[in-house]
Amino acid sequence: MKLNFKEIFTAFMVLFAVIDIIGNIPIVIDLRKKVGHIQSEKASIIAGAIMIFFLFLGQNILSLIGIGVNSFAVAGAFIIFFIALEMILGITLYKQDEQDAMNATIFPLAFPLIAGPGSLTTLLSLRAEFRIENIIIAIILNVLVIFIVLKTSSRIERIIGQNGINIIRKVFGVILLAIAVKLFAHNIKALFEQPI
Repeated sequence: MKLNFKEIFTAFMVLFAVIDIIGNIPIVIDLRKKVGHIQSEKASIIAGAIMIFFLFLGQNILSLIGIGVNSFAVAGAFIIFFIALEMILGITLYKQDEQDAMNATIFPLAFPLIAGPGSLTTLLSLRAEFRIENIIIAIILNVLVIFIVLKTSSRIERIIGQNGINIIRKVFGVILLAIAVKLFAHNIKALFEQPI
């Protein structure tokens, strides 16, 4: 087991930006109003379990359908790019289905809001570059942050306000855009270097 704090920090920041739990505070508050109560612990643990499961088995699933990690990482770079555009421009490219109030803790909170297409694709993209143990630590750290944010979402919204949330979203959007470009460049190069 070889821990690399730079890899852990980078993977943590990438996942934190993609999950965008701070930017999703208004959605969390809206869900709370609709269903009365959200189980923060359950939502965090389920989201973490989905991400770790996909980190380990996602590559095998891809192998079954004949797709390489580099190809998936390039596709992931496009998804991260569009998520970043949503964050920076304040537009919605991905429309979520209607919410089922009875299962709000699991759907849509744990999946797809936290462990959604963006974060799952990002995990495999990260796996193409980083060691798996560093990514797992980054996931666990994110789950802890998600839990804290879910528990204190109303207070956070009061403290930083809607303008504060919008600024944070835009800052992380720019970071994500840079990460998407880096991921794309690294993996497209690896694809071209592979023998046909």
